[in-house]
Amino acid sequence: MSGTTLTQSRPLTCAPSRAARELGLRRGEFDLAVHLGRIRTVPDEGGGGGRRVPRTEIDRLQGRAAALRESVQVVGTTEGAALMGIPAGRFTRVAKLGLVTPVRWYPNRYRAVVWLYLAEELGQFAADEKNTRLLTGRTPAELSDRLRAGADQRARNWRGRHCGFLLRQADGPWERAGVVAGFLDPGEIDDMLTDPHERAHVAALRPAPPAHGAPGSPAAQLAEELMTAADPDEVDWFRHDLAREVARARTHRPVPRPAAPSRHPASDRSALSRGLRGWLLRRNPRPAH
Repeated sequence: MSGTTLTQSRPLTCAPSRAARELGLRRGEFDLAVHLGRIRTVPDEGGGGGRRVPRTEIDRLQGRAAALRESVQVVGTTEGAALMGIPAGRFTRVAKLGLVTPVRWYPNRYRAVVWLYLAEELGQFAADEKNTRLLTGRTPAELSDRLRAGADQRARNWRGRHCGFLLRQADGPWERAGVVAGFLDPGEIDDMLTDPHERAHVAALRPAPPAHGAPGSPAAQLAEELMTAADPDEVDWFRHDLAREVARARTHRPVPRPAAPSRHPASDRSALSRGLRGWLLRRNPRPAH
């Protein structure tokens, strides 16, 4: 027997659930870290269609798990206001003006949207001296006017951020087009993509809204509503991006099209025989009796 010892090689990648456990993160914390680009993932080469985490990435982060967990801490309005040292009402006004951007949301029991923010970003915003006038004293007149007119940028800013998350994980040009299409009403897509094969391909690649309830439930309907661009200029922005991504995808690889149905050889021969008989009869008509 040789002195060589056989050892089982360690897999080069692992499933997200295992990576989260090894890094000491809850699954929600892990997913957010991936979305923020703080944990690198790769496509599943096994054909599962999901994502996997390189073993080298886990090794890189092993000693920084506590800092990673802190960087993905999220807070709501009350905690966020306390963190920034301002009343909750002022925090809501700051958020509605789009000065801070939500990173997540969930529906409460009254079906109202609860927005969540990165604690790290709120701390940075409050520490910036340029923002002092927004956090103390009277709100500047131009901002107060926008609030009185009904300004609320929270959903729009979340859509922009979520779109960026998904684009970072898209595996190809058509997948990128599908991501952008996910933020448009289907009627907008039909209007832009007149080729039925392209339209069907892009529609199949549209990402689903974040899961917050069973399909058809009020929570699921709310998720779909929040995922869809609302303001005319925002719709135009997503339409422009979709046109650009589709143009790039067409150059990279035309959309798959179904092959033309093949005819059975026997039926082809039968058709040829019938055609030949007809031609002979026309050339040599039968004598009349």
